[in-house]
Amino acid sequence: MEIINRPQRMMSAMKKLRQENKVLALIPTMGALHEGHMSLVKKARQMADIVVVSIFVNPTQFNEEADLEKYPRDLTADAALLADFQVDFIYAPDSSDIYGEGFSTFVTVDEVSDKLEGASRPGHFRGVATIVTILLNTIRPDFAYFGQKDAQQVAVIKRLTEDLAIDTEIVVMPIVREDNGLARSSRNERLTKKQRNAASIIYASLLKAQNAVENGELNASELTEMVRKNIESEPLAATDYIAVVDNETLEPIEKIGDSPVLVAVAVRFGEIRLIDNIILEKKASSGI
Repeated sequence: MEIINRPQRMMSAMKKLRQENKVLALIPTMGALHEGHMSLVKKARQMADIVVVSIFVNPTQFNEEADLEKYPRDLTADAALLADFQVDFIYAPDSSDIYGEGFSTFVTVDEVSDKLEGASRPGHFRGVATIVTILLNTIRPDFAYFGQKDAQQVAVIKRLTEDLAIDTEIVVMPIVREDNGLARSSRNERLTKKQRNAASIIYASLLKAQNAVENGELNASELTEMVRKNIESEPLAATDYIAVVDNETLEPIEKIGDSPVLVAVAVRFGEIRLIDNIILEKKASSGI
């Protein structure tokens, strides 16, 4: 496994591998790796000849300076973990190599970026779209892997690659959860034990909505209120948003129809903000 810091060196190494007709896979991360990331690595290892994991804490996608400063960074630990999964390259550039002097070009994906996380974190997806575009241009992978936990990010990146004719297939992997149902996230490490236990209410609430749909409830407002009441039954939880939207466009819906629907939530436990989601579909066999 080789760790590369310089963009030019990364581009040169990837160009050589493409000339050898190697299939390249990229897993973009901000480090603080956990089992969710490893599920992406395992899938990439199955599909590609060369697996690249980028580790870059992207400053342009943070809305709060304190959040950026507190974000965990341990390249040594991350590298040790990745070595066990037969990763070929770690790409870990410095911020100055990505956003050099005079940097003034940003990528904005309209509409799909403006709601949910975008409404709560203005400018966040401009930062995400920009760094993902840079990484895809640097590495030019055949496949890039993302987790379903960041459902809106997935929608933004799919839109971006389609609109800008980027020849990379986006592979989305299911959410990996802790034993209590909490979606794996580097932010979980900042929760107290009490908060971490309490945060299980998020997935429990999403499952309650799923069960309701399976039993015939198709009204989005009813599902929203059901999830809200269940989450807010936990005193430590403070709801940021709950949304029932089309899974591709993220447009609000009134009633579940034939297309998959995303129920997305953001919930705070103290200063820690957690996101989660579930995809719902009415079952043809139910007769509804």
